[in-house]
Amino acid sequence: MQPPFDAALREAIRIRMSPPNRESMAEIARDTGITAQTIYNWRSQWQKQGQLVPASTKPPEQWSAADKLAAVIQAAGLSGTELGTFSRERGLYPKQVARWRQTSEDANGPSAPSMADQRELQRKNQEQAREIRRLQRELDKKDKALTKAATLL
Repeated sequence: MQPPFDAALREAIRIRMSPPNRESMAEIARDTGITAQTIYNWRSQWQKQGQLVPASTKPPEQWSAADKLAAVIQAAGLSGTELGTFSRERGLYPKQVARWRQTSEDANGPSAPSMADQRELQRKNQEQAREIRRLQRELDKKDKALTKAATLL
């Protein structure tokens, strides 16, 4: 059984995984000698605690929804200068965090369509698609008749 790792080492690895460093877990595992599965488990624990550890080299706009939400939650109570510091440390812009927050609020607001509304919209969309196909066939038929009449004249 492998001995437990101390808190300082875990914190150093979390910082390496977090923005703006965003080192991949494979690189960290290779450099430290800790198995990748252990690092994945730690990341999962940190994410459950609400910490921002995307551990990918993707730019912030391509982060998963969970990572964006974690950034919004961490920045929720920060003032202007604190938000600026928070953003710089993580390689973000305050406007990105504000936009992600608005998106989160909109997704959970009353404007989001319910499942029944979505089914109704889908049904109407299918009806309209059938009507478009029917009208297209009718137009094709009339176009052929018009072409035939023109050749006869």
